[in-house]
Amino acid sequence: MGRKNTDKVVFHQIQVLDAGAKGVSVAKAPDGKVIFIPNVVPGDVVDVQTFKKRKAYYEGKAVKFHELSEHRIEPICEHFGVCGGCKWQNMKYSQQLYYKQNEVKNHLQRIGKVELPEFETILGSEKQFFYRNKMEFSFSNSRWLTEKEIGSTEDLGNRNALGFHIPKMWDKILDIQKCHLQEDPSNAIRNEIRAFANEHNLAFFNPREHSGLLRTVMIRTVSTGEIMVLIQFFEEDKENRELLLDHLYEKFPQITSLQYVVNGKPNDTIYDQNVILYKGRDYILEEMEGLKFSINAKSFYQTNSDQAYELYKITRDFAGLTGNETVYDLYTGTGTIAQFVSKKAKKVIGVESVPEAILDAKANAERNNITNCEFFVGDMKVVFNEAFIAQHGKPDVIITDPPRDGMHAAVIDQIMKIAPQKVVYVSCNSATQARDLALMDEKYKVTRVRPVDMFPQTHHVENVVLLELR
Repeated sequence: MGRKNTDKVVFHQIQVLDAGAKGVSVAKAPDGKVIFIPNVVPGDVVDVQTFKKRKAYYEGKAVKFHELSEHRIEPICEHFGVCGGCKWQNMKYSQQLYYKQNEVKNHLQRIGKVELPEFETILGSEKQFFYRNKMEFSFSNSRWLTEKEIGSTEDLGNRNALGFHIPKMWDKILDIQKCHLQEDPSNAIRNEIRAFANEHNLAFFNPREHSGLLRTVMIRTVSTGEIMVLIQFFEEDKENRELLLDHLYEKFPQITSLQYVVNGKPNDTIYDQNVILYKGRDYILEEMEGLKFSINAKSFYQTNSDQAYELYKITRDFAGLTGNETVYDLYTGTGTIAQFVSKKAKKVIGVESVPEAILDAKANAERNNITNCEFFVGDMKVVFNEAFIAQHGKPDVIITDPPRDGMHAAVIDQIMKIAPQKVVYVSCNSATQARDLALMDEKYKVTRVRPVDMFPQTHHVENVVLLELR
């Protein structure tokens, strides 16, 4: 006899109170516990069916709406609610900005517990849709089915899909017809690849059996109009590979860079794979204030080009450079921030752990005729030591843009030892940023804070903080 599920319960007429972490909203159950609910907006009044119960909270879904929030709008995407990409598409953009700014403020106050200045207003994105310059789509021969399709007795026909993973279901792919995140010809390219593959019986990947030919597609676009397409194949099939790639290049002659990977590994990451150029050149060029940055298949580049420019301007403004400063750019990536601020600095030293990124940074500096930037590769906590600083000079300003985990404690210790006049801390995770600010509070005062919305329709937010020596 099966175990009775005691986790499921329905709470009636629950008011949604707040927007929480990871794009879900927050309500309170009659017993005082928090309920996390997706696809609702603060202000909605709903009946909630719970599906998970923990000591301090429930997870549930809205099964009936009694009142709709004044901040609710109609999502424009047909895939909303199933695709996990744009969880806030049903919320007015002004409210999205409100909750993002609130999250940053809460993290810095609650986790950082440092004295804060008055926050500058979050910088919203001029584009709320079609703002991403990079999208990745997955193939599957067993697409995600709707409840109606599951209950149907009719033949479902072709089950091939090219789209996004269903949240928390690694082997289920939602077939995407139109995505509102990347400008055309992104949708046209993806839909043409799927149609051609179906027409020619090219095998879509099966993630459970690890079989099939077509695995993933990556499309990168830039403000200059250049386009990169990379198709990942699970196995080598020269005839069908060339059939698809030749068709794609003929159909979309505007593609600047057409590349492919043959990857038979269990996972589909390409960073340890050999990327092969098929047509065009192996990079595309982004431009910002006359500077050109090459982006290859493995490059990290901010995925919202327009907002990246705004983010870098805020960073440069916070640094307050006069032309006489030595600047260290920690976690420099491909050196975009370093080169962006270089014309207002005496010297910029960039450090990054990814060798390919440093090669890109050096090539970009040469392309841009920048002679006052130097780039070094290595683990930050190892490279950023006394000998390195003695060799390259003590920084007047440090710019740091670490990954989501924040800065390593050893890096913070080194910053505290050398005590530059200013630290500009750019972060994609204000919680770890707040933790690091608390560790630096003994010597540094936070004097400016400006959140930047890089990802409309999602809960993600960047934040820039200026710290000045006490």
